[in-house]
Parts: sequence; C-alpha cells; structure tokens
Amino acid sequence: MGFTTEDLLDCYRRGIFPMAEDRTAEGFGLYDPPLRGVFPLDRFHVPKRLARTVRQDRFEVRVDTAFAQVIAECAAPEGDYRDETWINADIEALYGDLHRQGHAHSVETWSDGALVGGLYGVSIGGAFFGESMFSRETDASKVALVHLVGRLIVGGYRLLDAQFQTEHLSQFGAEEISRDEYQARLKPALSVPADFFRLPPHAPGAAVLQAISQTS
Repeated sequence: MGFTTEDLLDCYRRGIFPMAEDRTAEGFGLYDPPLRGVFPLDRFHVPKRLARTVRQDRFEVRVDTAFAQVIAECAAPEGDYRDETWINADIEALYGDLHRQGHAHSVETWSDGALVGGLYGVSIGGAFFGESMFSRETDASKVALVHLVGRLIVGGYRLLDAQFQTEHLSQFGAEEISRDEYQARLKPALSVPADFFRLPPHAPGAAVLQAISQTS
C-alpha cells in the first residue's frame, strides 16, 4: 500500500514530519529534530509596517481555494530566495490527499485575480503544522501568515509548529524549543477541538489584527 495519509497524520501526532532530499528525489525521509521552531500564539508579533499592510487589506485573502497551486508554488525554486526545495511529487500528492480529506489547508493572498503568496499546513485537533510558504509580491506570504495566526487564535488552537527556527520567522516571535518541550506542548494541543473555519474566510485584516492583539 505504501505510505498513506493516515501514516502521515500519525507521524504528526508523534511530532515527526516528512522532507524529501530535493524536488526530483524519489520518496522522502521522516524527521524529528532535537530543536523545534514554534510560534507562541499568545506572543505573536506583527511588525508595525506589516500591520498597516494587513489593516489596509492590500491583498485579498482566501482560504482553501487554490491548495494545489499553493503547494506547487512552494515547491518551485525562487532564485536567490530558495534554490532548492524539499517538496517533491510524492509529498505534493500526499498533501493533496490530506487537503481533500479536510486535514490540510492553505491561506492564500491574491492581487488583481492572481495568486501572489500563501502558505499551507496540516491541522489536527488544536495543533497546526505549518509546512511552507511562498511570495511573488512584497509581504504577500507575511500577510498570509498573519491571517493564519488570527484564524488559529479565533479557532481555539494551542500550537503553531514552524518546524525550524529561522531569522525570517524570529521577527514574528518564533522561538526554538527542545524536543521534550515540543512534545509537552503537542500532546495537549492535539486533544483540543479547534475549528479552522470559526473565522470567516474573508475576514478583514482589522479583525485579524484585533484577534491577535487580544491574546498578546
């Protein structure tokens, strides 16, 4: 039968996630790093300039309307920003199946009818596992991230997994924790009956920022 979507969900429940060696690799590996990047939802930081962009609703934000396109964009090299990708055809197919089953979601930013940024991840209980993001216009992926966090807060989520801490993510308050600490946060989050769609799909930026500010 091979590796199934239920196998993948079981990996996430145990704190493990997949990555391929590169775009053309066959199969993928499973990873449980000793250090994990997470976003504390009660301390998420929105830089002032980005908050203005979100509040102005410069981009149209949609949810789950172009999942396959989002993951394809995340898999594509982006010049100096990303020369290689860990998303191969096997991963694309698995997450496409997860999306059709309601376990994987995309948050998308659109401009003049074109998809210009977004992210995708996996939702189990009150845990959201962020996988990848892309941007074709300035701030497009950042706006998607802010909308994701507001959505998770309103929906009652407890954990936003970023997998690895990076300088780019640290500006939003992402922190690096040990494997043991991650497990301690993951287990209770999985049992929470959160709702990814409690926030309306086309919620304005001001409402998203208000949700974030009420928890910080």
